[in-house]
Amino acid sequence: MSFLYAILLGLIQGLTEFLPISSTAHLTLAGKLLGLIDQEHPETWTSFIAVMQLGSLAAVIMYFFKDVSGMIKGLVHDFVRTGPERDAYSRESMLAIYVIVGTLPVAFCGLLFSRFIHGMLTKSTLVIIVSLVTLAAVLWFAEKIARHARTVDDIRFKDAVLIGVAQTVALIPGASRSGTTITAGLLLNFTREAAARFSFLLSMPAIFASGVYEMTKIHPSVFQLGISNLVVSTLVAGVSSYAAISWLLKYLMKNTTMVFVWYRFALGLALAVMLFFGIINA
Repeated sequence: MSFLYAILLGLIQGLTEFLPISSTAHLTLAGKLLGLIDQEHPETWTSFIAVMQLGSLAAVIMYFFKDVSGMIKGLVHDFVRTGPERDAYSRESMLAIYVIVGTLPVAFCGLLFSRFIHGMLTKSTLVIIVSLVTLAAVLWFAEKIARHARTVDDIRFKDAVLIGVAQTVALIPGASRSGTTITAGLLLNFTREAAARFSFLLSMPAIFASGVYEMTKIHPSVFQLGISNLVVSTLVAGVSSYAAISWLLKYLMKNTTMVFVWYRFALGLALAVMLFFGIINA
């Protein structure tokens, strides 16, 4: 892998991780077009992506540092003071609990289907095409029926569970973590900005766990891509992720998600054409 490729992959990761268009789909497409995905060792690519996502994790923590620190302090303070009596917990404490609850489904499924996730099937262009188009249709439907009446303060236990379950769908490449969780938030009648905000908070434990897990069992073949390249990609991903988060939250305050719906449809169609003419392999 060249230094230029490392920068390019970092940009792709950062700009697509928090937009509802699937970073995995874009990275897998780039990896295939650049000849970086080893058919014999697909786990190498999975490990590279997971570690690179730590740059995105750093970005979302920095952006929401005040929220995160408030959630942690509130949860510790309330638990020490009142124990498990949930009714006495502050808004910050409850939000922290909802993030934890919403993370459990993806943690369970990630461990249960770990071997499948690391396999070649999850690098399948056809799987990515189906995921891109299907989620686009569901997001379009959500935009049509959503009332956009609820804020982050209105999140309840049931909402956290349902959005958490939606996050497990993001284990399928092309679905998008932010795409599935924002869509779920809209279906539960949250405002677009609130759905995106909770989606980003919910992404932190999942990204952290995925990155750390991959680093503990990183495949030796990943070193063939270059440690310096991994570092560069991670740093670039962090900077571009921060920019993407800031832009999306401001964008959704005044605009719908339909631009992402049409983008997903267009990308799915483009990939289908490329697959048909043999420009990209299955």
